Amino acid sequence: MKSHAKFLLTAAILGAVAHAQTLQGDSLVKALRQGGYIIVMRHASSPREVPTKQAANPDNTTPERQLDAEGRASATAFGKALKDLKIPIGTVLASPTYRALETVKYAQLGTPQPRPELGENGQNMSGGTEAQAAWLQKQVTQFPSGSNTILITHLPNLTRAFPQLAMGMADGEALIFAPDGKGGNTVVARVKIEDWPKLK
Repeated sequence: MKSHAKFLLTAAILGAVAHAQTLQGDSLVKALRQGGYIIVMRHASSPREVPTKQAANPDNTTPERQLDAEGRASATAFGKALKDLKIPIGTVLASPTYRALETVKYAQLGTPQPRPELGENGQNMSGGTEAQAAWLQKQVTQFPSGSNTILITHLPNLTRAFPQLAMGMADGEALIFAPDGKGGNTVVARVKIEDWPKLK
């Protein structure tokens, strides 16, 4: 019975991912170059442990969790890929946590707007609130013109707002939302952070 439930869960995840891949490769790049999309991503790789004061970055004074070497490298490569692919980025909204803002910094996405609605709500990964989920669901209906909006948040917020679509999202992975033509939205792609440079 357990194996059957596991199979159904795996099938649901694969189904959600497959459904989210209506744009891939060149077609995805061409679409993003036109602007009008919202990229909602999880921050880049970060250990669960808070660093000691000695191991923390000089500006991580609190200290909070910070990106590891993999996270810094993947965020840098992600930002470079956006530039190389000539994908225009406009507004960048981010969780006020150190690791989310560090993702923006290494990706060189410009000056982010920290939003508490994208943060941890002071619960240290115990899950986003319903209010945060509602806020995030509303944000992905406010499509820009001529550029793309990026939102950087945490897995609990993603899974609360988009339970099926965000299932199993890895560090740095993104959901890309487009207008559905009916006043709502649809997910056209789900892209792992390490796959952006491969879109060249």
